[in-house]
Amino acid sequence: MEGIKSSPVILYCSYSSPCGDLLLGATEDRLCLCDWKTSPNQEKIFQRLNRYLNAEWREGNSCILQKASCQLDEYFSGKRETFDIPLLTIGSPFQQDVWKLLQKIPYGSTLSYCAQAQRLQKPSAIRAVASANGANALSIFIPCHRVIGQNGQLTGYAGGLSAKQYLLELEQRNKNIFSLFPSVHKVSE
Repeated sequence: MEGIKSSPVILYCSYSSPCGDLLLGATEDRLCLCDWKTSPNQEKIFQRLNRYLNAEWREGNSCILQKASCQLDEYFSGKRETFDIPLLTIGSPFQQDVWKLLQKIPYGSTLSYCAQAQRLQKPSAIRAVASANGANALSIFIPCHRVIGQNGQLTGYAGGLSAKQYLLELEQRNKNIFSLFPSVHKVSE
């Protein structure tokens, strides 16, 4: 019927990583979800996506989901340091700022929550920064696993501390290999 606009659709699929199962979701042209199936924040993330997008969820596949899965395969096999998937981030302006900063943390590096708050020029907002990290709907693509406690300890992560440790060790190991053989680690763009 003419004049009736259909609701947007989020297609979703599962992705099995070496450190846990993920749920990927995409709108027509952007990835909006890469969340751990065991995430304690998953319900809040779904509610936020539903509130802002008012979308219908359907299990399925798309070019974006296939590309995301392929790039995750490359990341986990040590062939990719960065991602070039178009992302749709849904959150407050503060959350958006936190997530943009996360994307600037280099592969194989870490940053403390305190340093993250200082870089945002909000040194007293450490808990708010940690909360925004926890609200990240695009794990790995927006690398919140690279944020650690001030004392160097691993702290909360949606995929669990073992997944966080796995990701950090994977990146550190590959970063060392990449520095020895810089021409072999880049995926052709």
